[in-house]
Amino acid sequence: MKDEFSDKTINEQDKAMENIRNKLALLPDLPGCYLMKNTDGKIIYVGKAKVLKNRVRSYFTGSHDGKTQRLVADIRDFEYIVTGSNIEALILECNLIKTHQPRYNVLLKDDKTFPYIKITNETHPRLEVTRRVLKDKAKYFGPYPNAYAAQQTKKLLDRMYPLRKCGVMPKEVCLYFHMGQCLAPCEKEVQQSEYDRITHEITSFLSGGHEEIKKELQRKMEEAAEELYFERAKELRDQIMNIDAIMEKQKITTADARDRDVLGFAVDKGWMCVQILYMRQGKMVQRHASAFPFYGEAYSDFMTFVTQYYSDNPALPQEILLPETAKEAESTSESKLDAEGADILDAAGAAASLQEWLGIKVLVPQRGMKRQMVGMAIENAKVSLDEKFRLIERDEERTFKAASNLGQSIGIEHLHRIEAFDNSNIQGTNPVSAMVVFIDGKPDKKEYRKYKVRSVQGPDDYGTMREVIRRRYERVLKENLEMPDLIVVDGGKGQISAAVDVLENELGLFIPVCGLVKDVKHRTAQLMVGDPAEPVNLPRDSQEFYLLQRIQDEVHRFAITFHREQRGKSMVVSKLDSIPGIGEKRRKLLLKHFGSLKKIKEASIDDFRPLSIGDKLAKQIIAALQDEES
Repeated sequence: MKDEFSDKTINEQDKAMENIRNKLALLPDLPGCYLMKNTDGKIIYVGKAKVLKNRVRSYFTGSHDGKTQRLVADIRDFEYIVTGSNIEALILECNLIKTHQPRYNVLLKDDKTFPYIKITNETHPRLEVTRRVLKDKAKYFGPYPNAYAAQQTKKLLDRMYPLRKCGVMPKEVCLYFHMGQCLAPCEKEVQQSEYDRITHEITSFLSGGHEEIKKELQRKMEEAAEELYFERAKELRDQIMNIDAIMEKQKITTADARDRDVLGFAVDKGWMCVQILYMRQGKMVQRHASAFPFYGEAYSDFMTFVTQYYSDNPALPQEILLPETAKEAESTSESKLDAEGADILDAAGAAASLQEWLGIKVLVPQRGMKRQMVGMAIENAKVSLDEKFRLIERDEERTFKAASNLGQSIGIEHLHRIEAFDNSNIQGTNPVSAMVVFIDGKPDKKEYRKYKVRSVQGPDDYGTMREVIRRRYERVLKENLEMPDLIVVDGGKGQISAAVDVLENELGLFIPVCGLVKDVKHRTAQLMVGDPAEPVNLPRDSQEFYLLQRIQDEVHRFAITFHREQRGKSMVVSKLDSIPGIGEKRRKLLLKHFGSLKKIKEASIDDFRPLSIGDKLAKQIIAALQDEES
């Protein structure tokens, strides 16, 4: 049977490659984008090219490194879109990646958007930190490397400038007014000129002009001290100290006072790290690193990241500095790229396209201070990537050692595979259980299993444990699956005894079983081993104890998630079953047609007619669901 399946797969691959070869012969000598597809026709990679024929052919000729081989192995078809220029290809690639989210592309996902500080466009403006960039005529500053940096800067500005803090205008003044941090537009009329002055100063500060702000605060502090307003002088001194604290990380100063972003990248072991140094008013104010796996050509994927990053960035600098490609940096001849890579975007071409699209200066510096700054960004990217790998290696070493030490603590010479169980129910309703697997101290999610409890009625934790242990290890024996070195149950003596009884007396298996007992705050408190169970003393700050906590937290999370799913389904069933005229057949038909209870409730009477449900019953269904909600 397996031979037939593999023969069929090989035939399908041969047909796909024949189709690809035919299409390769028809590729044009024009710029554009190409879309690689898998067996299901799903787009798995989007790329851009100066010459489509050269670039797309390069995937199917010659040798590739491991990461590109993984991409090529999944390709079964491709499409291409011709564009009028390289800049059009750059923009189209960005839009296609956002639309299709291909698995092999560099993706800036929504949950990874950067925080900005925003001055709202309102009659009485406010300062806020946001990740959503809207076309609302507000002023955006950033991006900041993380939310903490943005919040700390906003907190400083809130103390320095008395813009309103409330989301909805109150009826009377609040504490901020009495602290001198709000102009109180809720009770007093504030002139537009005052808002313009504050907005200008905040803009100057966030654009790097904090030295001028510091000088002005210094002058005001000295005046207040001379007039014996010591409390006011202390407030101003604290503000100066806060500015120094926020800006203390500045490392570079350039002769000019331009706002620029300096970019560099490094690659290793199939990963890329992009480092961005933010220069404002000629000073480096912050930096940001992004690390991700990549599968295409390094510089092309770097430019894909850059294009996505600036496509949604409302706070563009005056200038962007990009690195050279690796081959350009190595070569001194006029022909910088070999024949195979001739189509890959060179740095100057990429910079020109980006400059035309964004409307700001984009340079690839060849000498001087700017080249040194790009070199610093590249060096930081290398350090970040190296640090990432060293942390992974260290974590793996510690995890493996923790598993080994845990085995020795409970008398197991080689602790390789751990299977842990947890039960979940609410007063006996929808009882479920879940199993997670840890290999050498690390979770193996493809081995996780869920169980709907069949034989137990009511809240019987021991009965549930017996059923699930029996079902799991009957299957392990029947299918000759890998046996665990240790079984972990959630609970103490009773749960351990129930599991051991089923294993030894019903299945003839002698696998060590341990229990994790929780304290009154529902945290891992003690490890119990044996039958009768005895506590094992593990230091609370040991890696072994930390591993047990991770196992217990993971299996509990997995069980709770499954229980919520089942409880949600049963609530849907009970709501529909309570309506006269709705049986099991119609309930399934309604859910299949509409997709959810919410959509059934929002449907019109006409929407029920394709299901052969009359107007009278349709009204009853909608009314019953709406009444239950109210």
